[in-house]
Amino acid sequence: MGLAAALLLPGAARAEGERPQGERPRIVATTGMVADLVRAVAGDRAEVEALMGEGVDPHLFKPTRSDTVKLLRADAVFISGLHLEGKMTTAFDRLRESGKPVVALGDAVPKERLLSPPEFEGAHDPHIWMDVGIWAGTLPAIRDGLARLDPAGTETYARNADAYGAELARLDTYARRILSSIPDAARVLVTAHDAFNYLGRAYGIEVRGIQGISTESEAGLRIIEELAALLADRGVPAVFPETSVSDRNVRALVEGAGARGHRVTLGGALFSDAMGAPGSYQGTYIGMIDHNVTTIARALGGEAPADGFQGKLALAQR
Repeated sequence: MGLAAALLLPGAARAEGERPQGERPRIVATTGMVADLVRAVAGDRAEVEALMGEGVDPHLFKPTRSDTVKLLRADAVFISGLHLEGKMTTAFDRLRESGKPVVALGDAVPKERLLSPPEFEGAHDPHIWMDVGIWAGTLPAIRDGLARLDPAGTETYARNADAYGAELARLDTYARRILSSIPDAARVLVTAHDAFNYLGRAYGIEVRGIQGISTESEAGLRIIEELAALLADRGVPAVFPETSVSDRNVRALVEGAGARGHRVTLGGALFSDAMGAPGSYQGTYIGMIDHNVTTIARALGGEAPADGFQGKLALAQR
């Protein structure tokens, strides 16, 4: 039985007021990026679990039976939104109808800051975490969502949100500084799919994806040929695979540029729709972004330390 069907059963979703007194709120987040942000605000006052782990593509994710149980038992669900978790949209609607709080971080972003690609026909690019400033701007929605669930923790949630927001501001400054060091001619970020447009806008880099914004789109030979010509004409030194998307098209692009007499290297796999391994530095939002911006800057000829923003990376020395 799927989640949407399960929610049609009487009493399927635990009501907000049914949590035993003294028990910490049980929070389920969809992606690792959302879960990490919620944990930073919740501290030890709530249990936070992510549905999607390392290397999982949220565009294609379908909840299993055990995932359904987690969602039904949760006191609240935090999602990225903007149709990132496209195959779960109906399930989220059912959860809301059952009375369960579902907080979509994308709803907290001012419309004028959202990207609206023409191919999405009125929808928005959901990859908002790639702009650290936008992602930090969702902290109040998390703070307020947790406070409604657990009023006794209101001051703690506010204090944690402010502290983490300050840390993200420092990360944003670091990203801006090292990405600005990339030479003008090489300021082109070519990746497996269009997950980095917010990063490009925030930090002044042209972004081109082989696939579209959703990994359900297919890359055609014409697109690969066009990008190979761009790489050769601009002398761009590297392209980037992603950890949650097949690298087949990226490797075809490298071969296409080579056929034009231009050598392109794989600049290092970037984290796009999922973070790194749980327990690792790249398995945190800060570590994910630090890895991405440091890897991009170094591969495209910029100046960035191999150990990154907090001295926790272990990138290969040049």
